[in-house]
Amino acid sequence: MAKTLTGKTNLTTKTYLKEEHHIFRKAFAKFLEKEAVPFVEKWEEDRLVPISFWKKMGEQGYLCPWVGEEYGGLNADFGYSVVINEEFTKLGLGPGGGAILHSDIVIPYIDSYGTEEQKRRWLPGSVSGEIITGVAMTEPGTGSDLAALKTTAVRKGDYFVINGEKTFISNGILGNLFVVACKTDPHAVPGYKGISLIVVEEGTPGFKKGKQLKKMGIHSQDTAELIFEDAIVPVENLLGDENKGFYYLMSKLQQERLIVSISAIVSAERMLEITLNYVKGRHAFGKPISSFQNTQFKLAELATEIQIGRAFLDNLIEKHIDKENFVTEVSMAKWWTSALAKKTASECMQLHGGYGFMEEYEIARWYRDVAVQSIFAGTNEIMKGIIASNLGL
Repeated sequence: MAKTLTGKTNLTTKTYLKEEHHIFRKAFAKFLEKEAVPFVEKWEEDRLVPISFWKKMGEQGYLCPWVGEEYGGLNADFGYSVVINEEFTKLGLGPGGGAILHSDIVIPYIDSYGTEEQKRRWLPGSVSGEIITGVAMTEPGTGSDLAALKTTAVRKGDYFVINGEKTFISNGILGNLFVVACKTDPHAVPGYKGISLIVVEEGTPGFKKGKQLKKMGIHSQDTAELIFEDAIVPVENLLGDENKGFYYLMSKLQQERLIVSISAIVSAERMLEITLNYVKGRHAFGKPISSFQNTQFKLAELATEIQIGRAFLDNLIEKHIDKENFVTEVSMAKWWTSALAKKTASECMQLHGGYGFMEEYEIARWYRDVAVQSIFAGTNEIMKGIIASNLGL
């Protein structure tokens, strides 16, 4: 695997990043150079990033930097999350071995909807790396259709009794705190109005982790099944109001899809960069394959599309930092950048020839790892449906 790079193919100026963000980037890249780069291959083989790395990230302030200082965070803006996401992606660690999911997708639920007691209970450990989180929505037989959830949480006195099964849960093996989507009102019409979010801790009676799932790519992020069999969870673990879970989930999808888009566009930038270097050094018929018109046109097209995607995405990041809502645009960004990443992987792998199919070449890993970007955070078909609906169709 290549070391972290500066992203030479990115020609845009990110106005949302200031001098302090660039200083932070250099420090984080140096941290990854020492604490991650030498171990990426082993993490891929082990199918997880060790807890010791999480704790090192926490010690340096690289987990949940946006969390308030009163809970151990740095009260940093979203630009710092962008930097961390970009540097992790350049390294080829997918969504940061689970750290991006933890910091910028799961913890925002607790920060936004948790009580003061819940925040003081869970946020400091999430910042330090003592707590590793996941969000449990997907179930066997259901994907984006949250109204079809079958996991139930029945109130019995001071406890909820949870029954059901979740699958494809990122951080499912290492995680020790999960935000679980449950049906608390099975008679609600429509069904999504009966969903609540309940925080379940490792060690909860009746809660166990299933098998670790074997994925085609992103091997270093552990993914598992979660099983609830009469799991006993205190009522005080309810996040926000009962039966408002669907609305809470929807409120955070803008940032989640933006994060996927950032990872997708950086993946495309990185694949283009390594392929440009490869074709300049690889010779066929007595000359570098970069001199062939087909190679030049393919890479020219990719460079153009990646640049367009980056410009659009940077504009949305600025809007997000300014707390604007842009459901249609972020749906466009998510499907378009993830589709572009898959296209870039295919074209760049082809330009590598037979070597592109070899595990020792970086493009092979990118090819398998970017495939899921069009699936998670809502499939690209769901994204197009949202866009169509907002167009009045």
